[in-house]
Amino acid sequence: AGAQVVILAVPDTLIGKVAAQIAPQLAPGTMVITLDAAAPFAGHLPARPDLTYFVTHPCHPSIFSAEVHTTPDYFGGVAAKQSIVSALMQGPAEAFDLGEDIAKVIYQPVERAHRVTVDQMALLEPGLSETVCATLLDTMREAMDEVVARGVPEAAARDFLLGHMTILSAVIFKQIPGQFSDACNKAITFGKPRLLRDDWKKVFDRDEIADSIRRIT
Repeated sequence: AGAQVVILAVPDTLIGKVAAQIAPQLAPGTMVITLDAAAPFAGHLPARPDLTYFVTHPCHPSIFSAEVHTTPDYFGGVAAKQSIVSALMQGPAEAFDLGEDIAKVIYQPVERAHRVTVDQMALLEPGLSETVCATLLDTMREAMDEVVARGVPEAAARDFLLGHMTILSAVIFKQIPGQFSDACNKAITFGKPRLLRDDWKKVFDRDEIADSIRRIT
């Protein structure tokens, strides 16, 4: 009672249940903050148009951040700067500043604060970060294990892969100016159809995102 802001720092599968239990106790104008877009996207927040719903999520420190390795702080929220994304799902426009200020405290030190919609946040996660990035990284780990199974010493395979991930990422994401060799470009050209389905970008279709979030929540 009397709270201006309530933060639902609970698992995605409990957001709907907890939100329904506390909603009757919240006065009109109260801000409810969730730390992930899954439950709000799936419609698990109570139908209370008099409440403000704000969603915020960390980007985590960039792999190109020196602080990540010197601290070390891979997750963020300790020493390495990270950016954040936030969305005002419902409520007055001026409420965004309050929600963002709170998010900056939660995830500090913050480098940049991006304002997006809930749908856009769902494209970022689970779409971009988990369905694509985590899946491909897990596949890369499987590929390293396969190379080891075929006789390459594990330490050599790990050093080779992680080292190449650094320089390849720096060039692909234009962190540094550079270009690949003809051999590398040809490997990419012939590797993509071997590793990826032609319609892989459909993972970003709204129906696919909705299905993924239903499984999560």
